[in-house]
Amino acid sequence: MEQNINTIFVDLGDTFRVIRKDPAYELEAKTVITRCLGTDEDPTEFYHRVIEPRYDKYREWALHFYCEAPVKELWTRWLAYDFPRERVEAAADEMTYAYRRTKGERVVTDGGVETVKELYARGYTLAIVSDLVGTHEVDEWLDRDGLRPYFKSVQQSSVCLIRKPHPAIYYYALEECGADPKRTCYVGDNLNRDIVGAKAAGLGMTVAVQYPNKKPQTVTDENRPDRFITHFSQLLDIFPPLR
Repeated sequence: MEQNINTIFVDLGDTFRVIRKDPAYELEAKTVITRCLGTDEDPTEFYHRVIEPRYDKYREWALHFYCEAPVKELWTRWLAYDFPRERVEAAADEMTYAYRRTKGERVVTDGGVETVKELYARGYTLAIVSDLVGTHEVDEWLDRDGLRPYFKSVQQSSVCLIRKPHPAIYYYALEECGADPKRTCYVGDNLNRDIVGAKAAGLGMTVAVQYPNKKPQTVTDENRPDRFITHFSQLLDIFPPLR
């Protein structure tokens, strides 16, 4: 099957990028949120009392409708609706990036950069298809680390406002890449979003990343991938150089 693949879409969170826990880094991010909102409450207590439970409610909505809200809507409707709207809207982008950092520092998984560069050198068209909040973080990271030239399309739910497993987010990437879905593989970690969505979009192959430190997921007929890998570099064993 993989001999027919010439395009590879990759997920970001827990696939191409992983979270590195850093308490000081996370506290600084929570402090940014309280500063932006103008509250003198302890940043950690405020985060756990207000932001975390409200984000859980937002996530229920987002998963139900396969939708991502624009960042101003995220904060004025869901996370900080009881703070002055003008202040919240002005700080929405900064707080969204800070919220992402409250979980830890996102770094490329071991061997990720080398694998992407080698797949590109082998002739594969590469793209990113990822669910996340915020519209600046990924673009800034790609430019900062010099990775943008390797990805022909970068689809983010925070930009197109559609979440996986809705097939439309995959269609956007297919269209931008000029790719044949039957010759496209999706690589992701979440069976019920990444793999189900890729199959719904008619992609020809799916690969699930199961890193050793992650809890195994229940495999069903609907979410069963074609391959499992435990290290990102194992993609090089699956996809040989294209003729």
